[in-house]
Amino acid sequence: MDTQRIIALIIFSFSGLLLWEAWQKQRNPPVPPSTPTAVAAAQTGNTNPAMATSPAASSTVPASTIPTATTAAPVSVAAPAAVPTTSTKTVSVRTDTLALELDSTSGDIRNVVLLKHTARGDVTQPFALMQEKVGHYFIAQTGLLGEGMPNHTSKWVPTGERFDLGGNDKIEVAFTNNDTPGIDVTKVFTFKRGSYVVDVRYDIKYGGASPIAPKAYFQFVRDANPPEGESSGSNPFTGIATFTGPAVYTELKKFQKVSFADIEKNKAEYVSAASDGWVAMVQHYFVSAWLPQGGGAREYFVNRVPNSPLFTAGVKQPIVAGGAILPNTTASLSMPLYVGPQLQESLKALAPGLDLVVDYGWLKTLAYPMFVVLSFLNSMIGNWGWTIIVFTILLKLVFFPLNQKAGKSMAHMKSLMPKMEALKARHGDDKMKLNQAMMELYKTEKVNPLGGCLPIIIQIPFFIALYWVLLGAVELRNTPWMGWITDLSTPDPYYVLPVLMGASMFIQTKLNPQPADPIQAKVMLVLPIVFSIMFFFFPAGLVLYWTMQNILGIAQQWYINKTFSATPAKATAGKR
Repeated sequence: MDTQRIIALIIFSFSGLLLWEAWQKQRNPPVPPSTPTAVAAAQTGNTNPAMATSPAASSTVPASTIPTATTAAPVSVAAPAAVPTTSTKTVSVRTDTLALELDSTSGDIRNVVLLKHTARGDVTQPFALMQEKVGHYFIAQTGLLGEGMPNHTSKWVPTGERFDLGGNDKIEVAFTNNDTPGIDVTKVFTFKRGSYVVDVRYDIKYGGASPIAPKAYFQFVRDANPPEGESSGSNPFTGIATFTGPAVYTELKKFQKVSFADIEKNKAEYVSAASDGWVAMVQHYFVSAWLPQGGGAREYFVNRVPNSPLFTAGVKQPIVAGGAILPNTTASLSMPLYVGPQLQESLKALAPGLDLVVDYGWLKTLAYPMFVVLSFLNSMIGNWGWTIIVFTILLKLVFFPLNQKAGKSMAHMKSLMPKMEALKARHGDDKMKLNQAMMELYKTEKVNPLGGCLPIIIQIPFFIALYWVLLGAVELRNTPWMGWITDLSTPDPYYVLPVLMGASMFIQTKLNPQPADPIQAKVMLVLPIVFSIMFFFFPAGLVLYWTMQNILGIAQQWYINKTFSATPAKATAGKR
């Protein structure tokens, strides 16, 4: 009996430890405060498809190197929070899904607002994915590499200042540059109805005398700060966030996260040269990704901007795959840019492996099927809170045979309490004889003292997997259940569910056999309080699931106890 309780306690503690370690692995490490080592703005000269490391900057920078990522004004490394907003004019674009601001001179994407997703903490405002503000600097830049080719530091001329999709299916926003005689370049942004994909296309009209082989680069520039409102460092639980930072995907190495800390230390490892894949900047619930098309060669890079708190991640690709632009000809290159929510089915359709940006921790193989089932149920129910409740009931039915067997074992153990107390009184402090007598009693009564632990062990992976589903699925972000629960992906603001969970846990302990050891009995009484406090910081959806599990467990154990106690009574009456 005591052994059973100890193991149950160990299992609960171990599950908490697993959650903690999973959080720690996904946490965005802070950038070291020391003066950063200057890093080249892009990978250069590396065609080895094996793992690459961020190179240290050299005194001579090749002509094909991407110009250093720029902001509207110099940024002090000592005070990274003092990133100024742009002072240049902007070109505004609005569709049914996106509202963007493009720099009218460089064509940089400086602000991206997702119109169908609300800000955390203020549902009246749309969510800003890219922006220039204190503590959150995140933009996208593009340009060309090669002699006479314009880049993001060149002067581009937009064809207008305001663009609205209106009733159209798509709109195009063009920027032109003809600074170099014989080279006319148009940068075109294409926006489509209902889409989070922005197609960035370069059209080059070349009138020179000899062939040229320019490249285009597409990069993100951002600081290392976690997304505002999506994570908090105010306590040891919510201070742990999902991964924020660059990611590179290739068929050779699949999904590769690159932490800001590794970039800072020149230890970032990823495949730099490939003929497939994509590069992204990942954050909680959302992702921005450059998605090269076709099978042409491309170079991925992830670096620290020299003398700055900013980082770059991007891709370089030839305008003409494996060839050159001949005199008096034209050439084009398109690069889709996804800026939006981590909607798994949509991401799967866009690029191989793009759905891997959804962070389900180390139990993804279990978490994803759970999400699929939850999504199916929600398509019929229409409320994620009730969906979680129905899902919990279904899960309980799946495990009903195991729980029934374990419950009977617990009830049998409870019926043996008088005999166990008698053995304890008989053997006193002689632990060895007491344990031998206990084992003999278990053998005689044909009961396994650990029989009630199996359902707990089996359900722990489901608990952890569901935690990651609720933490990582954008579908649950800002989704209400009822009353005071306005967001199932954040903690209960009034702690009602954690208290109910603790109360249900307390009732469960009373239905199960009580430890003979007074110290263990006190521990079991305190455990519901400890778990209630811990669950103050868990997503409300997860606490709802666990509370519902407890309520169903109480009903099942009560029924088992009632039927088990009635069975011996009938047997006794029959003997008379």
